[in-house]
Amino acid sequence: MSHQLATRPARPGALVVTGGLIGTAAVAVAVNAIVAAIAHATGASDDFQPLQLSAYAPLTVFGALAAAAAWAIIRARSARPARLLRTLVPVVLIVSLVPDIMVGISDSRTGTSWGAVIALMVMHVVVAAVAVPAYRRLLPLPAAQD
Repeated sequence: MSHQLATRPARPGALVVTGGLIGTAAVAVAVNAIVAAIAHATGASDDFQPLQLSAYAPLTVFGALAAAAAWAIIRARSARPARLLRTLVPVVLIVSLVPDIMVGISDSRTGTSWGAVIALMVMHVVVAAVAVPAYRRLLPLPAAQD
């Protein structure tokens, strides 16, 4: 029985997972608010709408919850979920930066600057940095499959 405990992490209950995911999204929004404040303090225009709470908060919450759903699907369906996620998480993060880079290149939004664009890119990294450790605890992966 102790061998079984070593290979199968305890799964938190539904209420713990739900609360944990809400907390994860809230922490990501809070840290992104700090990133936005630093960006504004260092010269990013207040007119750059993507750095406004009303723009990034819903997208942060959506991103964190969508990533949790993807994590859960991969955990349930992949023969080697940890291995797949070690590849997929950085790839998705890099791909998520492309729209930000395009905003910087196109200079199509009011108040666009590379400082503001870099802040947006940092926000993507923040969501991943907050979410992945939370998912590891809330949606643990089997330990013996890699």
